[in-house]
Amino acid sequence: MLKKGILVLAFTLLCGAVAVSRAFALEEGDISAKAAVLYCPDTGEVLFAKNKDMRLPMASTTKIMTSLLAIESNTPDLNVIVSEQMVSVEGSSMGLLPGDSVTLRNLIYGMLLESGNDAATVTAYVLGDTLQGFAGMMNAKAKEIGMQNTNFITPSGLDAEEHYSTAYDMALLAAYAVDNPEFAAACSLKSIRVDYGNPPYMRTLSNHNRLLDSYEGCFGIKTGFTKKSGRCLVSAAKRDGVTLVCVTLNAPNDWADHQKLFDYGFETVKSADLPVEDTLSLSVVGGKASSVRVEGAYSPKVVFSDSLPEVQNEIFLKPFEYAPVKKGQVLGSVVYR
Repeated sequence: MLKKGILVLAFTLLCGAVAVSRAFALEEGDISAKAAVLYCPDTGEVLFAKNKDMRLPMASTTKIMTSLLAIESNTPDLNVIVSEQMVSVEGSSMGLLPGDSVTLRNLIYGMLLESGNDAATVTAYVLGDTLQGFAGMMNAKAKEIGMQNTNFITPSGLDAEEHYSTAYDMALLAAYAVDNPEFAAACSLKSIRVDYGNPPYMRTLSNHNRLLDSYEGCFGIKTGFTKKSGRCLVSAAKRDGVTLVCVTLNAPNDWADHQKLFDYGFETVKSADLPVEDTLSLSVVGGKASSVRVEGAYSPKVVFSDSLPEVQNEIFLKPFEYAPVKKGQVLGSVVYR
């Protein structure tokens, strides 16, 4: 009798962007935003654009970058004692005061849920030593992501000369951020109970993103507003294996804009299961059975617009394996092109 192993599938899709067959028309005039982008991270395709490369202030959507750098520091339990300099900032707040004790993890929640300018500024001092030092970290990360028309000055998104981005660059940042499981989990929270203060005590932080309740599949990301920037919103939603990112800058009707754009995107982009080989076997040396049956570890999907692209696969399987072979053991890979 054949025993079972597991063949882990490595999914690579190299088809690129393809022509789009629109289920319904969406014009620039249908969107209130001064600049907007609907982006599909799975294909790298811009599904809708309005002034996508126009440099504009982006308000508290800046905190996507600040919280991402905090998560990537891999020090979530770092405890910070807040100084007066760290919280000398106006605007939205998670309620930090000089002398408070707070962890970096709770600062992340304070940024992504309550949009705390105090949380962002404390984070900047902790990770960058100075606001200028942290801005350098933000801009270095932006360059790494491919944000070519972005310059960060403040960690919170408060207005400053030469603090700007574009709808397209913010879409790239959002796609990069939600690919991080910790970031995606944090920005999708509607509320959370955390403790901080002097001495720390429990409080509730609440998310201001209405789409988490009003749009099926929405799991983030960040709101923003200043008088200069207007209403800014970066959001992400997932349905049937398709993830979409939406960005609007200076949008009087941002909630409606995002619902229209997501509806449009999910009509345009589809996903399909890729074939998984289930008749493979692998020779075993030194075991009770001479071979084991090998199966896929999961069912990969291809995301596409217009029509299902031709997909080819190549299987890379070990020539043999020594006993014992355990369920879940990696025995090879499949690359889809």
